[in-house]
Amino acid sequence: MDSAAVHGWLPPNMVRLHFSPILEKYKIFHNPTLEGISHFVFFRAGVHIKSKAIQFKSNKSPQEFAEEVLKEAHLYNGFNLVLVDICTSTMVYVFNRPKSGYLSVTPGIHVLTNASLDTPWPKAERLRHSFKELIDEYGEGEFPIKEMVEKLMTNTIKDDEQCLLPGIRPPELEFPLSSIFVDIQLPLGAYGTRSSSALFVTSNKEVTFYEKHLDQKQWKENTVTYQISET
Repeated sequence: MDSAAVHGWLPPNMVRLHFSPILEKYKIFHNPTLEGISHFVFFRAGVHIKSKAIQFKSNKSPQEFAEEVLKEAHLYNGFNLVLVDICTSTMVYVFNRPKSGYLSVTPGIHVLTNASLDTPWPKAERLRHSFKELIDEYGEGEFPIKEMVEKLMTNTIKDDEQCLLPGIRPPELEFPLSSIFVDIQLPLGAYGTRSSSALFVTSNKEVTFYEKHLDQKQWKENTVTYQISET
C-alpha cells in the first residue's frame, strides 16, 4: 500500500481527455541504500528491472508486448505494468503476482496500488472518487494538470478504522501509510511521498507530462509537452 496511481481511459468521442495517469512515488529519504525500496513506475512500453524503467520502441501491439514480458516475468520481484497504444486506443495490464498474466483494460477510471488493478483499498477508492469528481467538473474543458495533482495526490486522510486496512502488514505500520500522500518517520528514517506525476494524452495525440518531486527538502516542478506522431 506504498504507492498509488489513477488513470482515466475514455473513448475519444466522450471527452477531450483520452488517457490520464496520475502517479505517486514513495521512498525512504536520506538513505541512498534504500533508494528503490518501494515505488510504482508507469511507462508506455518497458519492463521494471532493478528499480529502473526501460522503454522500447516497437511495432508490437500491447498484447504482443505483454506476451514477451510474461516470458521472463518470473525472473523479477512483483510488478504491475501498464502498456498503452494511444493510436489504437488499447491498454493492457501486466502482472506477475500471485501468478503471471495480463488483462485488457476497458474504458473507465482505474486505480492501481501495490496490489492488483482496481483492488478496492480505501485510499484507492478515495482517489477514484476524487478523480471522477474532477472529470465531472471539467467535462470536455481544459484540465488544469497542476491543480489536479495538488487536489488528488496531496490527500492526507487515513483509514481511521483497523478493519479498513489491507491487513498485509501490522496495523501500526499500515495506518500511517493509508493516506494517498505519505509523510512519516520510520526507524530507518523519514519515509513518504517523493514525487507526483500526471500524464495527459488527448484524443488528438497531444501529450503533457507534469511532475512534482522532492529535491533536498524542496518541491520542484517540471512540465514537458509534445505531439505523438503516427508515422
